[in-house]
Formats: sequence, C-alpha cells, structure tokens
Amino acid sequence: MKNGVVSRRCACRNPSTGKQYGTQCPKTSNPRHGIWYVTQELVPRQDGSRRRYRRGGFETSKAAKEELAKITALMAIPDEDAPTGQLAISDLLEACAATKEPLPDYDETRRRFATGQALNSKITFGEWLDTWLAGRKRLRVTGYKRYECDVRIHLKPRLGHIRLDKLRVHHVDKMFDAINECNIEVQEQNAQRKAVQTELKAIPATGAENRARRKWLKTQLDAMPPFRRITGLNTQPHIKATGRAALNVAIAQQVMSPFNPFEHVELLPGTKPKALIWTAERIARWRETGVKPSPVMVWTPEQTGQFLDFVAGDRLYPLWRLIAFRGTRRGEACGARWEDLTATERSLAIATQLVQDGWEIHEAAPKTDSGIRVIALDDETFDILQAHKLRQKRERAEWGEGWQDTGRIFTQEDGSVLHPGKVSDLFERLVTAAGLPPIRLHDLRHVAATLMLAAGVDIKVVSETLGHSDTRITRDIYQSVLDDLARDAAEKVVQLVPRSRTHLAIVPDNEEHHPGSSMPRMRAPQRASDGEGERTG
Repeated sequence: MKNGVVSRRCACRNPSTGKQYGTQCPKTSNPRHGIWYVTQELVPRQDGSRRRYRRGGFETSKAAKEELAKITALMAIPDEDAPTGQLAISDLLEACAATKEPLPDYDETRRRFATGQALNSKITFGEWLDTWLAGRKRLRVTGYKRYECDVRIHLKPRLGHIRLDKLRVHHVDKMFDAINECNIEVQEQNAQRKAVQTELKAIPATGAENRARRKWLKTQLDAMPPFRRITGLNTQPHIKATGRAALNVAIAQQVMSPFNPFEHVELLPGTKPKALIWTAERIARWRETGVKPSPVMVWTPEQTGQFLDFVAGDRLYPLWRLIAFRGTRRGEACGARWEDLTATERSLAIATQLVQDGWEIHEAAPKTDSGIRVIALDDETFDILQAHKLRQKRERAEWGEGWQDTGRIFTQEDGSVLHPGKVSDLFERLVTAAGLPPIRLHDLRHVAATLMLAAGVDIKVVSETLGHSDTRITRDIYQSVLDDLARDAAEKVVQLVPRSRTHLAIVPDNEEHHPGSSMPRMRAPQRASDGEGERTG
C-alpha cells in the first residue's frame, strides 16, 4: 500500500492565461499560502475498484501531517495478512471522507476491531434504548412498564439524539436540571389552575354578572394545561437507574467504552415517606384541613378493630383480615390459591400474585424473591378461611355451569378472579362508611406490621412475614412507629420499679440550694402516706 502524501494547492490564476498556477504559483515560498491536502491510498473495494482518502482545508502542513499520522495509525490496526480487517478499516476511512466527519478515536476503533464490532457504528442513545427495552420484555410487566415509562418520557426525549459513544456526564446532568426546571413550571401552572377553580367554585351560578364571570373563568381553564404530576426527587433515582442499567448492558456487550456516565451523576436526596399512626391530634388536624400527615398512615389497634367489626359481615371479610393481620400485598391476597393453604401447618404459601397492567390483570410471581414465602396463620383466621371455603362451595352450586373454577381463595361470586383495582375501591368505600380516618389498602399491610411490632415480634420475623428482602427496609418504613414503641417501652421500664415517692422536682432559683453547690436543689413532692413533703439533702 502506498504511503500517504501531503500537498498544497492554491486558487491563484495566471492573469495572461486565466489558468490556475497549481504548483507553479509564485507565492509557494510562503508556507501559509494556499490550502494543504492529505491523500492516502486505501485498500481496493470488494469489487476491486480503486479508492483513496482525500481531505483538504488544513491551514498548515503540520495540521495535515497530524491528520496523515492518524490515518496511518488506523490503517496499522489490522495485521498485514488480515485482508478482511484492512478492508473494514478502509471502509471506515472512506465513509469519514465522504461525510466529512472527524476521524474516529484510535483507542475506541482498536477496541471495536478487537471485539469484532462494527467500526463505523453511529448508534444513538435512543436507538440503543429501543434495543435494550426489546430485551427486557421477559421481566415482570410492572417492571418493564416502569423502564418503558422512564425511556419514553425522560431518556429518549432529552438524550436520545446523542450518539452512544459521545454521551457524557454533563449531558445527563443537564437532563436532570431540565426535569427540575420543568417541575417548577408544572407547579406554577397547577397553582394557577387551582386558583381559577377555587374562584369559579365560589361564584354563584345565578345572576347575569356571575354567569359572565363563570363563563370567562371556564374559558381560562380550557386554555390552561391540565393538572400534572411533577417528577419528584424520589422518582429521579429510578430514571438514573434505568439509564445506568441500559448502558451497563451496552458496556457488557462491548457496544461502547467501559464508562457509564449515569454512574457519576449526583442527584438531590429524596425522602421516603414514613409510616405515621392516626393519633387523635392528627385526626383533628386532618378533619380541619383535609390533608393527611403522611402518604403512609397507620391505624391504631383500636381503629383496626373498629374496621374489622364493621366489615365482619362483608363477603371479603377474610381478605381484609388476612391483610390486616398478616400484611400480604394486595396482589398476593387476590392471587392466593386454595392449594397454597396447608391445614396441618396452618400456613399460607405466597407463591403467586395478580398484577394490574393498566386495567388488565394477569398472574405473575411475587414482587421479589423474598416475596415468595410461607406465612403462619392464627387459629381464628384459619377457621374463618375454612368457613369461607364452605360458602364458596355453596356459591359454586348456585352458579352451576356459569361458575369459573380459578382455584383462588378470594373470588367474585361466579368464581372469577378479583380485580385488584376494584378491591382497593371497595376498601376505600368501606373505610369511609366506617367513619375512620383514611388509609390506602396497602396501608392495611402497614397496620399488620405495626401490630406485630407492638406485640413484641422480632423485627426479622416481621420483615420475613412482609416479604422484605432486608430488615433495613422494614426499619426505614416503620422508624416512626418504632420510635413510638420505644417511648412506650421506656415508660413501662420506669413503671416496673416500685417507688415510695413520686419523681423529684427541681426547686426554683429563688429557693434554697445545697451548700457549696451550684446545682438547683431537688425536692421530693409529698408522700401519699403522710401528706407532708420531706426535704432531701
């Protein structure tokens, strides 16, 4: 293969002939005159036709020689006795010359060549996300939907146009900055819409002036964006995790260099909601403002008993009881099968669940590996399930051929599966009818955890019953509940010690102090036996 050459050309013309001087230009002695070119002979095409790499526009011979050195290095990557490799490198250089793109990075090209990848791949991040998502469809539907949502709403619109090999940390940083800026805009628009709705609600519907004002406000509402949810600080780490997972696969398949920009992005810390108990003070505040103290609220044992008494005659009472005492997830309870109930051990195996995808439902494995577990049942719950089984047999006889044999413990009257979304709606209606402070159906699972902790059950047992993969998850969620129980335990410890007096009181500063001491004097209140106080000292 011929060596490349560096040459210079100018556009100067001979005034007498009108033709270009070419190499005979009288200004060639000036090294800055004209434009420098690089020419390199390439390996012939597969059809045997000749080709070469030619590029101009260099202002100095030094810049042209640096370009030629890069070409030489790239052409030296394959061995001389590897015609296929030499052909691939020549194809790459020919494509760069045709598109006028910069030469590819030497180290990246050498890595791609060594791993058998396409050398001139220009795949974008968005194209790779599509490829990556196609391989995620074997995941649980809810997990795939979450990935797909992150890709569709955030990653592709903001980063999808960037080439995969050019994606950097600052690109990802800018994406999250844009998300936070969008959050501010959404909050402002939501506040404006709420203000208009509040004013519209306060204007009477009667009177010509009022009707005109209401019509104008409705026109304003129609022109405003609808209420939208922000992408909060607790959601952003999942977007980061999705991008990181997608690029980790690209790195593992050697589609890109082993550097994942998502690994090096720092996000503002989010806050996980803590479970709070519905105390009398919190109930009063909620009735006054309509705002729940926390997204995760938990009933007291008395409130739980009030609810179970209220729904004792409900057809799904065994389901409410199972979640309230054993903390099964909604989908796990709806998906429980009679074959998973063991009479000898009085236990229920959690081996499947019903998952809601949009409004469609399908059967799937529990949420995590730790979700596959066996939970013990108390005698009363087991007996109630047996009575429920007898009632289900009666319903089966009544429906006859119309009965659907799904094998589920909790079903519709015709034996068909329960829709998890409808179960949540029914639970909310029952809570309202019972006159109790609101909790979600998932919060009934938190009630079960609180009851177990209040009963002194070891937190590891609680964690395993709930199907948590680690006790730290249990502690994070129920830390406020644990704090309340710790204070209660402290009171009980003090009450265990018999005392002849009540607690000591600090004497005010205007009363006596111990001689030679700067500490306030302590005084014991009156004894219950003699009715007189006694000074200590």
